[in-house]
Amino acid sequence: MAPRDSRSPALMQVRCLLVLALFLLVATYGGEAQPLVPAVMTFGDSSVDVGNNDYLHTIIKANFPPYGRDFKNHVATGRFCNGKLATDITAETLGFTSYAPAYLSPQASGQNLLVGANFASAGSGYYDHTALLYHAIPLSQQLEYFKEYQSKLAAVAGSSQAQSIIAGSLYIISAGASDFIQNYYINPLLFKTQTVDQFSDRLVGIFSNTVSQLYGMGARRIGVTSLPPLGCLPAAITLFGHGSNGCVSRLNSDSRSFNWKMNATVGTLSSRYPDLKIAVFDIYTPLYDLATSPGSQGFTESRRGCCGTGTVETTVLLCNPKSIGTCPNATTYVFWDAVHPSEAANQVIADSLITEGLILVT
Repeated sequence: MAPRDSRSPALMQVRCLLVLALFLLVATYGGEAQPLVPAVMTFGDSSVDVGNNDYLHTIIKANFPPYGRDFKNHVATGRFCNGKLATDITAETLGFTSYAPAYLSPQASGQNLLVGANFASAGSGYYDHTALLYHAIPLSQQLEYFKEYQSKLAAVAGSSQAQSIIAGSLYIISAGASDFIQNYYINPLLFKTQTVDQFSDRLVGIFSNTVSQLYGMGARRIGVTSLPPLGCLPAAITLFGHGSNGCVSRLNSDSRSFNWKMNATVGTLSSRYPDLKIAVFDIYTPLYDLATSPGSQGFTESRRGCCGTGTVETTVLLCNPKSIGTCPNATTYVFWDAVHPSEAANQVIADSLITEGLILVT
C-alpha cells in the first residue's frame, strides 16, 4: 500500500489556507510569531483528555504502555492514542509550542496556566450520569474547575490580562460518544424509558446550556465537535453488529440525527449571542471516510485497532502492556484501540477541520 499522498488537492488547499493564516499572523505581530489565540480551553471526554483521569480513582486510564508509544519521549501521558490527539495537532497549527496541561496535573500551575487548561475526562459526556458511572469528571464539574482556573489565572497574570486571555481563548467541547456507547445503548434504565431521539434532545439541551454558561464566564470563541460515526467504531461493530464486519447503520443514523440537532442549536446560539463565534467541527465525515474507504488515504486497516485482538474489540482495557498482537506500525491503522483513532487518523481529522476553525481565530 502506497503511503498517503500529502500532495492531494484537498490537503494542498487546506495547507494553503493555513499558510495564509500564519502569514497574516506574522504580519499582525510585526514579524514575531505568536499563537493565533492566547490560550486553549478543552472540555469533554476521552477524545480530548490529556491526563486528568490519571488523577482519578477510575479504571478508564491510558497512563501505561503501549499508549503514548509514538508520543514525544514515548511517554503514556493519559491520552487515549499512540501519539497526538486531533486537539494537540490543532494547538500546533494555531502556533503553540506546548500543550495546555491537564487541569488536575501538577503542571497546571504558574506560567503554564497562561496557555490554557484541559478539563476533559475519559468516560465523561454531556449527561453527568455517564461520567458518574465511570468515576470520571462530569461536564458540570469541568465547568466548576474552569471557574477555579480563572481565579488561578488572575493570580498569575493579573486581572486585566486574565480577562483578555479568557475572552480571546479558543474553547473546545468534545463529548457525546460516551453518552451513547458507554451508557445509552447498554443501559436499560435509559433505552427502555427514552427513545434515542429523546436522549439526543436531552444531550443537545445540555450542550446549549453549557455554551450559555461558558459565554457567561467570558468565552467568545467556541468550537464543538460533532459525534463521530458511532457505528464504525470497532467496539460498536463487535457489540452491536450481530456478527457483521461493517459499520452499524443504526448507530451511524443516530450520530447523523444528533449532529443535525447540534448544528441547528449552534445556529440558535449564534442568534442569541451576536458577539459569540461558534462552529461545529465535523469529525463524522472524515472518520467515516477513513473507516469505510481506508485505502483511499493510504490506510490499510479500519476494522480493528492497532492495539487489540481483532475479535473482541469491546474495551480500551484490552490495550495494555500485555496486549496480544499490537501492530508494529500504527500509521496505516485508522484506530489505535477499539474506540479511539490513531495519531495518523487524528492528523487527517485535524487537517479537515482547519477551514471550519478559521472563523473562530480570525
